[in-house]
Amino acid sequence: MKSVVYPGTFDPITNGHVDLVERACKLFDKVIIGIASSASKSPLFTLEERIDLSNQSLAHLDNVEILGFDYLLINFVRDCHSQAVIRGLRAVSDFEYEFQLANMNRALDPEVESIFLTPSEQHSYISSTLVREIASLDGDITPFVPAVVAEALQQKFS
Repeated sequence: MKSVVYPGTFDPITNGHVDLVERACKLFDKVIIGIASSASKSPLFTLEERIDLSNQSLAHLDNVEILGFDYLLINFVRDCHSQAVIRGLRAVSDFEYEFQLANMNRALDPEVESIFLTPSEQHSYISSTLVREIASLDGDITPFVPAVVAEALQQKFS
């Protein structure tokens, strides 16, 4: 069975994330969404909330598993018995940072491959940071996130 880990903070999960997961599900037998606790980033949602929102947003996919983690990604990938990591590239500006991460991960474990996917054009500008900012200013985020996430953001900022 070929599995891949799609790591991130997912604070919150967006339609761009969902799009990448759907694409990965066509390529791999199992897609493991690794939600990093990322305490240093002071996420809006708790790890448990992000796991729950991701579970609800990806419930239509039967080869997805969602797990939280709070340690080195490469060790998480090993613990999941996976061979690869998926990273999303929205714009050229993402590439330099993602390339650096891929090389560092390769230095830590040459057996783990990094695979880059691009989202559909209609999702290429969506980021969790922008979604949180729009939601905090009472803007309409419904085109950018699953309905359950829009509700959760509305509750956080009301």
